[in-house]
Amino acid sequence: MRKTVLYATLILLSALFIAPFYWTFMTAVKSTAELYRFPPVLWPSEWHWENFAAAWNKQPFGTYLSNSLIVVVLSTIGQLLSSSLVAFGFARFRFPGRDALFVLLLATMMIPWDVKMIPLYMEFNMLGWINTLKPLIVPAYFADAFFVFLLRQYIMTIPMEIDEAARMDGANSFDIYWRIHLPLMLPALVLVGTFHFMNAWNDYLGPLIFLNDQSKYTLTLGLSMFKGLHEIDVTSIAAITVILCLPPLALFFLAQRYIMDGAVGSSVKG
Repeated sequence: MRKTVLYATLILLSALFIAPFYWTFMTAVKSTAELYRFPPVLWPSEWHWENFAAAWNKQPFGTYLSNSLIVVVLSTIGQLLSSSLVAFGFARFRFPGRDALFVLLLATMMIPWDVKMIPLYMEFNMLGWINTLKPLIVPAYFADAFFVFLLRQYIMTIPMEIDEAARMDGANSFDIYWRIHLPLMLPALVLVGTFHFMNAWNDYLGPLIFLNDQSKYTLTLGLSMFKGLHEIDVTSIAAITVILCLPPLALFFLAQRYIMDGAVGSSVKG
């Protein structure tokens, strides 16, 4: 009886989480007549797959996709390298003020992005980076406090004897980081990479502030182009939204085993 209640609760919660995506997908494949019918049509009588191609061709989404991939791939690489290197330093090196510096790093997480928005814009404008993809890529190469915390906690679960054995074999600190810790950190790195991928892929405010030229737009910013002055193209918005959801969903399902291992490992202090 207890298992039945548990399974029923899980099914109900799953349905609640799936419902928005289901409604968006059904909206994307409905005809215009069924879209505005009342009561709402839960299952279309005819599936209009051409809505996806029509929505994609209404804007230069090929260019938007290329820009999004450039931002996501380059910033994810930068985030993984910088955060793991900083985390390795905090976890393995002993120096005066290390703990205070780490607390200061964590304190930066309390500063909302809205507060930093104007100073960042002024800085990037002074560097001549406005209307380029650099403001969306370069900051990732300076590490993120939350990701540093996760990776540091994971590194601290790795025995120090591994480092000592490597030093006896002649390895320096960078060799230990690059050849030993990076492979061992794979679950935590996949977790961090997935988090950053989803943040960068779904980012709307950053491109909205730093990009002016339509040829530089990302997918999320291009999606807003469907909002007109007098009407909103609901079908096209739903179709592009479904396409936008596919890469993060695919990444999550492919990496979920590593994500779980990384989350568990990062939560345990060695």
